Amino acid sequence: MENDFSYVGENLERIRENVREACAKAGRSEDSVRIMAVTKTVAPEIVNYAIQQGIDLLGENRVQEFLSKKDSYLEAEVHMIGHLQTNKVKYIINDVSMIQSVDSEKLLSEISRLAVKNGRTMDILCEVNIGGEDSKSGIAPGELRGLLEKAAQTEGVRLRGLMTIPPPSDSDIFLGKMKELYDSFAGEFSLDVLSMGMTHDYAVAVRMGSTLVRVGTGLFGARNYAK
Repeated sequence: MENDFSYVGENLERIRENVREACAKAGRSEDSVRIMAVTKTVAPEIVNYAIQQGIDLLGENRVQEFLSKKDSYLEAEVHMIGHLQTNKVKYIINDVSMIQSVDSEKLLSEISRLAVKNGRTMDILCEVNIGGEDSKSGIAPGELRGLLEKAAQTEGVRLRGLMTIPPPSDSDIFLGKMKELYDSFAGEFSLDVLSMGMTHDYAVAVRMGSTLVRVGTGLFGARNYAK
């Protein structure tokens, strides 16, 4: 019997409606926000169903998992959104269109080296630890300017914007702080992507100015970590 993944389509329509509503409240065009499907622990056939329903952007957290699934995916754009070790960059440099989790000059330099070696330019976002949490990756807001300046001058990369994962308990406060930080640099560095908002706060993030929301559980259901 064929698997029934219709719940994914229903969830996607609900997410789209919530994004439409949030955009309307903020006086923004619905087209100004992209919906990313975060695929951690999700089987390729379910991801492909989402692609068939119109999802055109996937977010990958783990290099090894991505490599095991990428050849099974239908056509879609893929971004690396998880913490990325420098020794893993070589495995994804030709398979993703953006790395959203750049949080150090060391990682930036390795992406640059491999992009140049492979004759390509990699779009990047700088990940900001807006809540100052020890458990999360990301550069401190006060150190961001230095990383942005370095990225803007680095061969083989194209600086596109910022990404963050705010503390869940006060996400609305930190989403607002992140938007202020983004606005303070957007003009100077020609930024056009603000990646913030996940299953629990994407509608608020859209109202705060996010241009890209990353939704996993809200689209695919609870994670099956015992996979």
